[in-house]
Amino acid sequence: MDHRSAQKRAVEFLYPPIDPFDQRVLDVGDGHKIYVEQCGNPQGIPVIVLHGGPGGGCSPAMRRYFDPTVYRVVLFDQRGCGRSRPHASITANTTWHLVADIEAIRTTLGIDQFICFGGSWGATLALIYAIRHAERVRHLVLRGVFLMTQAELNWFYGGGAGTFFPELWNRFVNAIPAPERGDLITAYHDRLFSGNLMEETRVGRIWANWENALASVHTEGPMGESPAEYARAFARLENHYFHNGGFLQEDGWILRERHRIRHIPAVIVQGRYDMICPPISAYKLAEGWDACELHMVPLAGHALSEPGISAELVRVMDGLRG
Repeated sequence: MDHRSAQKRAVEFLYPPIDPFDQRVLDVGDGHKIYVEQCGNPQGIPVIVLHGGPGGGCSPAMRRYFDPTVYRVVLFDQRGCGRSRPHASITANTTWHLVADIEAIRTTLGIDQFICFGGSWGATLALIYAIRHAERVRHLVLRGVFLMTQAELNWFYGGGAGTFFPELWNRFVNAIPAPERGDLITAYHDRLFSGNLMEETRVGRIWANWENALASVHTEGPMGESPAEYARAFARLENHYFHNGGFLQEDGWILRERHRIRHIPAVIVQGRYDMICPPISAYKLAEGWDACELHMVPLAGHALSEPGISAELVRVMDGLRG
């Protein structure tokens, strides 16, 4: 079956587009106002969806993994991205601010417990939230696991992934002068926060394009240019978090604290050929966690839209309907 046929088959597993029944902007303090929407069944099982990045923003496509007659789906744009304001801001923007924002959303919407659904950075944030607020999470559904470790950053920004895509890696590296290439995250940080809007946007596009090009197992080369405003926000926020080690106390913090959530049922959907978040992280997370199921999807990469990933996530959510 070719790639196009696989994509068409995966669409059959997705629920039809559903419109929000509630959209609002929530003032969470520190000068930040975040966009929040609800769709599906207002009396249904609550699900809070955590998007990737940091800085990716939520999209209407993320609503299509949930039976709208069963689930009350909450999506929001994390600080600094999407429809949240101020745009591309890193002021008062850390992992712990985002955890507090999830709590603010939960209490504002009157939700006691919910299914936490997150992919990539969204999986990271879901795990961290659950570690801090385990009593609020009834189930974790994670995709493309990222544990916010130095080893993972070294893989993607230190040449590991580049050995599979040397021509794309060369484009990413060549944007930085040779003397600074020993620490590309810092080198890009200096440019993404230079104060020169044109330079930040130019470099932001290069940063975003490197990740976007490797998102799918079916990638055949460079993707089209990301929209300027999106690319700058995405790159600034992602780099800000990675430059600061995710604002965690130590490298490997999530695995160290995993014992706090071992009682929470979890499902991990992981692409076997994920070049952005290699499967070793998902494997380490699931190992020894009796309440966790690891679903390794063959011939799939990182993206939520991968046919196999999409189909598996819908099957998982259908299985949690009770």
